[in-house]
Amino acid sequence: MRVLYFSRDYSTHDHRFLTALAKTEHKLFFMRLERRDHPLEDRPLPLEIELVNWAGGNNPFTYANLPGYWVSLKRVIKKIKPDLIQAGPIQTSALLVALTGFQPLLSVSWGYDLLLDAEKDVFWRWATHYTLHHSALMVGDCATIRQRAVSYGMDDNFIVTFPWGIDLAHFKPIDYLLTTIHNQRSEASHTLPVEGSQEPQKEAFTILSTRSWEEVYGVDVFARAFVMAAQQNDGLNLVMLGNGSQAAVLREIFSDGGVLERVSLPGQVSYANLPRYYRSADLYVSASHSDGTSISLLEAMACGLPVLVSDIPGNREWVKQGIQGWLFPDGNVNALAQGMINAAQEKDRLSQLGHAARMLVEQRADWSKNFPVLLQAYEEALMKRARS
Repeated sequence: MRVLYFSRDYSTHDHRFLTALAKTEHKLFFMRLERRDHPLEDRPLPLEIELVNWAGGNNPFTYANLPGYWVSLKRVIKKIKPDLIQAGPIQTSALLVALTGFQPLLSVSWGYDLLLDAEKDVFWRWATHYTLHHSALMVGDCATIRQRAVSYGMDDNFIVTFPWGIDLAHFKPIDYLLTTIHNQRSEASHTLPVEGSQEPQKEAFTILSTRSWEEVYGVDVFARAFVMAAQQNDGLNLVMLGNGSQAAVLREIFSDGGVLERVSLPGQVSYANLPRYYRSADLYVSASHSDGTSISLLEAMACGLPVLVSDIPGNREWVKQGIQGWLFPDGNVNALAQGMINAAQEKDRLSQLGHAARMLVEQRADWSKNFPVLLQAYEEALMKRARS
């Protein structure tokens, strides 16, 4: 089968999909819609994947370019003659394919496209309805996405839901003897220096954030909550990976709160080094206002790290209060601050919570076990086209 994989950019998620697809018998072509300012993936495209040159893929996407992109995409389809196109997000890459009339189109929701973008305005609502109506199947990573797609008119019978999962061999606890996770992680947590300060003291409690510094991920809520918690507990330290448009806001919050010396900002960390940070922390925190299945949440849990996350539908599918970690009301700074303080006071529970987190992702989020569902979706989409 000849498959055209059409995505917004080249991200860690795309790399995972394409690496797995490269090992199948299918001929894969990769096309990116745009190239954003901050690289999302530093690993090269798998050698077996053929990169498609077309009108897009070099600059940020704008709808003003839609007519030219449509013409170029039609030429690509005529040239490579794909048997199936996998495309997402819904209102951009998948919309372009839908507008060409190509079938079968396997639309892939990236979460934010249905949870946030779909309600931006009348055009985005139309684009969502149109694309889903012209998709043979849609793939999503959780029940929340499935329900949202149905609300936009997608037939539930044509939705394939599976957690994309993670590489459990890459993201794993320090030791598979999970009963000792906490002791080993506590020792390792003092190997990461806090920016502008001396090494944390022996009893320091390290909190980790890996979300992009954007409003949708509630990083301002998280920063204010950390300031509040750190002012009450001088053993709290923060490692905040990534970057984004909220960088100046975050630094101002930490500086005004007098905790900047207890915050480490290493920047964007490579995929290879990510597990080290998860295993070097005591608690993972995310204040995201919207998520499907958060890959960073799964990575943290796979490393045996207890979690404290916003109480939103996507997170509730993975975290039960007091089992894998804790939930707090979305946007509630006081509750999040108290949650961090409470977690630091319950160190004796962290091993149990981390064990439960690892067990859950082993059961439900193993990429190697979940990936074949995508190949089954390919076959179903082809059969649907044949029937029609």
